[in-house]
Amino acid sequence: MLSVKKEFEKLVLCWLATASKEGLPNVSPKELFICPNSNEIWIANIASPQSIRNIRENPYVCISGIDIWTQKGLQCKGKAEIFEPQSKNFSKMEPFFQEINPDQYRILQIIKIQIESSREIVAPSYVFNPKTSEASQIRASKQRYKIDT
Repeated sequence: MLSVKKEFEKLVLCWLATASKEGLPNVSPKELFICPNSNEIWIANIASPQSIRNIRENPYVCISGIDIWTQKGLQCKGKAEIFEPQSKNFSKMEPFFQEINPDQYRILQIIKIQIESSREIVAPSYVFNPKTSEASQIRASKQRYKIDT
């Protein structure tokens, strides 16, 4: 099984999926996130009021991210909890975001996800073409993004 901490440390962007109490879905990109261990993911909310509303109504979430070059990543599901700036937990957690957010964005809340399950994500090319390697996938990704190799 992949290490959540190790895999999420490779990422610069991930996606948080939430749903309202009526089941209406919402997916939102997140760029300020930390894995303090393989059981939790912390997300700094800087501009996602719908995610916060949905978590207040339904705390079960899914967070996914992939390495854009290898086209491999991880999907985690779990229960989210929101910490407001006036809480002790927020005060303890916020300094951990300093390295990735050196006073660039105001953190409105911190979302802590307690991971209940995780699974690897791979591009379909790995599944349908057994000759696909990480090296070939990186070359293809660079070609698609029009980056000189």
